Amino acid sequence: MRWFIFIIIYILVDIYAFQAVKTITKSPWLHGLYVFISLAVLAGLIYELSFMGSAKMMEPPKMYFFGIFLAVFVPKLLLVIFMFGEDIVRFFVGIFMKVAGSDQSFYMPSRRKFVSTIALGIAAIPFASLIYGMVQGKYNYKVLKYALEFDDLPDEFDGFTLTQISDVHSGSFDNHHKVEYAVNLINEQQSDVILFTGDLVNNIADEMNDWKQLFSTLKAKEGVFSVLGNHDYGDYVKWENTTEKTKNLEKLKTLQKEMGWNLLLNENRYFERNGQKIALVGVENWGENGFKQAGDLDKACEGISDKDFKILMSHDPSHWQAKVKQDPRHFHLTLSGHTHGMQFGIEIPGIIKWSPIKYRYKNWAGIYEEFGRYINVNRGFGFLGYPGRVGIWPEITVIQLKKKQNTV
Repeated sequence: MRWFIFIIIYILVDIYAFQAVKTITKSPWLHGLYVFISLAVLAGLIYELSFMGSAKMMEPPKMYFFGIFLAVFVPKLLLVIFMFGEDIVRFFVGIFMKVAGSDQSFYMPSRRKFVSTIALGIAAIPFASLIYGMVQGKYNYKVLKYALEFDDLPDEFDGFTLTQISDVHSGSFDNHHKVEYAVNLINEQQSDVILFTGDLVNNIADEMNDWKQLFSTLKAKEGVFSVLGNHDYGDYVKWENTTEKTKNLEKLKTLQKEMGWNLLLNENRYFERNGQKIALVGVENWGENGFKQAGDLDKACEGISDKDFKILMSHDPSHWQAKVKQDPRHFHLTLSGHTHGMQFGIEIPGIIKWSPIKYRYKNWAGIYEEFGRYINVNRGFGFLGYPGRVGIWPEITVIQLKKKQNTV
């Protein structure tokens, strides 16, 4: 029923937006093109909701339809807002003039055309942006570098660097050359360790078949370590039985081992240098808002001293807010992903950082600090749902750990 209501809303928006097009041009060819595109998108929408609506597997064809739908529908919404606003103003002014006894009509075709032109110009911005995001933005990789200082960082680890990637979502990739460039870019950072914070696939382990060899080329002095994200468990697939689901997860774990990655399942490892050490802790997915809570901090910290310097890998940043940031064991740095920065937003360093995802997650992109503890939320390496990125680019994070110097 809710899908039927949505389709009705789509049709009403479409008809209303068409009025702006008719105001601007009388060309039957342009009118016909508008109607053709609208009907094609509507037919695709009905098909997706009727025959594919229950399928949760986000495959590239379905994602591209969703992207095209957004590119067409969002501009129409903007058109409706502008045109409806103008209609409201004209309605109330018309009533006022009638009450005042004026025989003049407030309706002016030139004014209507001017408003329609402005509205179409503004609507073209999200249309072009969403198309660009699908064509170029999704592979517009950025290397973001940070240096974080800690009082209690062991001296031997002053200058220790880590590269974090997250949310590969290999089932969405469609350009091997671009992904290969990004993998090479990761290796070029020559960090001491590479850390992957979950969501290797969209749904099933087989999505990595075409990418296993490429990602096995990731190398670092201390190795490559990983944890599981919510998509890695296969929870969004309608399996025939639990045995198949279990086999899929085991296959994903084995695959990471074959790639040379060290998967931490509520476990920890130490990095040692000249008798000093820091701990790497990796938990399984733990999230709020209905996401899987398989992470077990107590189990992951077995054998670790509260005084040890600790880096925690936890896929969902809500874990940091709910459990980690005030944990008495003091996790110095937490690395997360999950949000993708919603793959849409506006970021101008030092001026603005905004995305709609901020209204759901307090920590959604970049470095945050509370109680002397840090979290980095990686914006993600891949993409899911909308097959593109606008303003929130795919990210490779490089963090250097520094010993804070006393300035007495």
